[in-house]
Amino acid sequence: MSSFEDADTEEMVTCLQMTLYHPGHERSGIFRSIKFFNREKLPTSEVVKFGRNSHTCNYIFQDKQVSRVQFSLQVFKKFNSSVVSFEIKNMSKKTSLLVDNKELGYLNKMDLPDKCMIRFGDYQFLVEKEDGESLEFFEIQFSLSKKPLLQENNWLSQEPIPECGSYSSCLTQNNSPMEVGENEW
Repeated sequence: MSSFEDADTEEMVTCLQMTLYHPGHERSGIFRSIKFFNREKLPTSEVVKFGRNSHTCNYIFQDKQVSRVQFSLQVFKKFNSSVVSFEIKNMSKKTSLLVDNKELGYLNKMDLPDKCMIRFGDYQFLVEKEDGESLEFFEIQFSLSKKPLLQENNWLSQEPIPECGSYSSCLTQNNSPMEVGENEW
């Protein structure tokens, strides 16, 4: 037998395609530690962290506005499924994370849709999952956008941005009518 016949069949690996955008990326070098256009292979047992702490994060943003650990991605497999899925968890105490207009507060997590927009501050990530067969590894590949992803992909907000600036602060406000005197403006 030839070595070709004995060789293991290589499994297709699930890949997260992540397109990144930040308005100041060219002048500030925010993404300089990220290797664009290369597929990086990671074990499915690894929790992948994004933030500014180079000791704990896999992917570092050179920006003091970013939390030490901003968010994490973890692989899991749904019952009766042969492919892996991802969950996203907000690790920032300061900043909410928006995943397709769903707001995640500190330590909130959710299943990551197969195609979604992740946003915090001025950061925009378009994430698209390509399914594979491997339960041992997955890959992440980054690309960079020079234009805002919300506009470039016609990703219109499904909900208007609240006047108070944050979904959670609006929820805590008293929404019942109040009587206000003419000198109380």
